[in-house]
Amino acid sequence: MNGKERKENKSQSVKKNFVYYIEYNVNLYKVPLAILCGVLLLVFPKIISDRYILTISVKIGIYIMLALGLNILVGYTGLVSLGHAGFVAIGAYTASLLATKLGFGFFLSILVGMVVAALAGLLLGLPTLRLSGTYLSIVTLGFGEIVKTIAMNWDSVTNGTLGVKNIPSPKLFGIKLTIANHGLYYLMLAMLLIVTVFCYLVYKSRTGRAFLAIKTDEMAGTMMGINVTYYKVLAFVLSAVISAVAGALYATLIGYIDPNTFTFDVSTLILSIVILGGMGTIRGMFVGALILISFPEVSRSLMDYRFVVYGLILILMMRFRPQGLLGWRSQIPYRLSKNVKKQLEIDANQYQESSSL
Repeated sequence: MNGKERKENKSQSVKKNFVYYIEYNVNLYKVPLAILCGVLLLVFPKIISDRYILTISVKIGIYIMLALGLNILVGYTGLVSLGHAGFVAIGAYTASLLATKLGFGFFLSILVGMVVAALAGLLLGLPTLRLSGTYLSIVTLGFGEIVKTIAMNWDSVTNGTLGVKNIPSPKLFGIKLTIANHGLYYLMLAMLLIVTVFCYLVYKSRTGRAFLAIKTDEMAGTMMGINVTYYKVLAFVLSAVISAVAGALYATLIGYIDPNTFTFDVSTLILSIVILGGMGTIRGMFVGALILISFPEVSRSLMDYRFVVYGLILILMMRFRPQGLLGWRSQIPYRLSKNVKKQLEIDANQYQESSSL
């Protein structure tokens, strides 16, 4: 074989590998689309400089993170939680109290909040291992109310009903990150990117497959060697940690928190985002949060009727599309290319012909 033939064979091999990569690994149109979305998000504060709109944008990003955290429980593992506001409160109160009373920086206080929330997730996950469905929902609902009650009555630490005031803005290299200088917006984007990538890696990992196995059939998962106890508790811990991160950022955004900031309504709103967007999906959390957080602000002209419309939308979704807007994607995690489908059809036809002889 001469040099020219070797070069042609090498070129054909590279082309085959490239085609294989396109067909079996990724849809290339997603790459420029992701780049475009990233650029738009980066230049958004330059285009829209209104502080109110930027504040709502940061709030949407925070609720996306909260939905991603709850999605690990509800969407991946099939565990229903109605007290997720409790984890948000733990992260917010821990970070805020450390910042206001002990002078901790934002990033150090948020790490402590993550540890405290992880312990809370562990304490909630262990006793509820044998519970599911309605019973688990009631226990998690009680957890959220217990956290709220503690925050309301532990005056010496949480200031009780007076709450925590004058929560300082995060600082990075001595620069205060606020809505005015767009720093808080970009901090939200960075944290959202980290949380999204983390959830994606969890979903694609062995842990994610274990979560899905538990959700599909817990008994079958146990027989396959999956440690159901470990993965259920892990789901609670991961969900709690992500919620604590979002809660700490939310506290710095509004600058003041009290027990009524973390009511049952917050838990239902997060759960509604997961249901509307599509349980078990990541993109669905973005869509659900964008709709449910921005809708009340856009529909202020409806005044007292806007919450009626909001409830009607949720009812119609549960009636006609219970899997959520993007929920269908979670049912087909692996899609075959056209060439593979044709090859499978050919093999199936050959098998039928050989078996009929």
